[in-house]
Amino acid sequence: MRLSQVIRSGPNQYICEEEAAKYLEEKLEEFRHPVVITGVKSFEAFQEFASVPQNWPVLQYDHTASEKNMAELAEQAGRADVIVGIGGGKVLDTAKGTAELLNCEVVLVPTLAGTCAGYTPLSAVYHEDGSFSHVAYYKRSAFLTLIDLRILLNAPAEYLLGGIGDSLAKWYEAEGITRSMKHLPVMVELGLRSAKAIYEGILRDSEQALHDRNEGKITDAFRNIVEIIIGAAGTVGGFAGEYGRMAGAHAIHNGLSFLPETHSILHGSKVAYGILVQLAATGDINEVKKLLPLYQKLGFPYNLDTLHVTENHGAAIEKVAAYAAKPEESFRLLGSFTKAQIAKAMETIEQLTAEKADIK
Repeated sequence: MRLSQVIRSGPNQYICEEEAAKYLEEKLEEFRHPVVITGVKSFEAFQEFASVPQNWPVLQYDHTASEKNMAELAEQAGRADVIVGIGGGKVLDTAKGTAELLNCEVVLVPTLAGTCAGYTPLSAVYHEDGSFSHVAYYKRSAFLTLIDLRILLNAPAEYLLGGIGDSLAKWYEAEGITRSMKHLPVMVELGLRSAKAIYEGILRDSEQALHDRNEGKITDAFRNIVEIIIGAAGTVGGFAGEYGRMAGAHAIHNGLSFLPETHSILHGSKVAYGILVQLAATGDINEVKKLLPLYQKLGFPYNLDTLHVTENHGAAIEKVAAYAAKPEESFRLLGSFTKAQIAKAMETIEQLTAEKADIK
């Protein structure tokens, strides 16, 4: 049985508080050789509110989340018995992959609420040129996920927005995968209900959370959205397995990674665009129309121009659709969609948003 099919409810320990970083050293007392993996900006953000013991080696990742960098870091980490990932999604994915190579525990300390990478036992792995490679599933779940709300409050707002987009996809992808099933096992149903709670929470709290973040306030809405993005989003696939994993929206994201113009746009924002394409492909145009005003209000991309692809739309659609339609890609979890059908869905979004320059 593949690890992607196994129920993985979450980290061994999960803490989300305003000063959670103070527990880090205490929680790692049993380990003899902790090694930190982080990025320059990530570690600076962490050090504004906390520190790590001076005898913990600190290694820098190379921003790729590639197998090559994971192997290099594993060699540098040497005899580490726990890897401490401090940073955003790519840092944490790199830390998880490095810990897998070393067969040791991993602790995840998000400095951004951009994805559920701080919760899940898997990594989105990229080629060294920044294009998507594959999703890797790991034997171990995190020993500890430690979320300090002060650090996330001070992260750039666009990462919180990206996290909202990535989490919104949980409902649409899980619902799309399971809609044709006559009977849902209890654990799959639990994952689907988590996805619906995420959807409802985003519609309820996302605007307020972004406002509160800009005001520098840790509020119920801000905490709710942080925990939706990192924790609750991780439970969807954790309980539902492959029925709650990435589907059409993420396949479109993966295809977009081959368009250099989109590289400056965060993962979750590209996934948000992917939701629209998935819904168009499955014939759920009314749901697209329902989402477009929210996208405009929050600032999500909703067509190729807003993805910074302002020329050669036809070639871009061809490239993204060809990748998303690959048999090994996650669009297949929704059904047998061809390259032509996915391209048509992208064209539908272009036409729909062109007709409504003011999407209200």
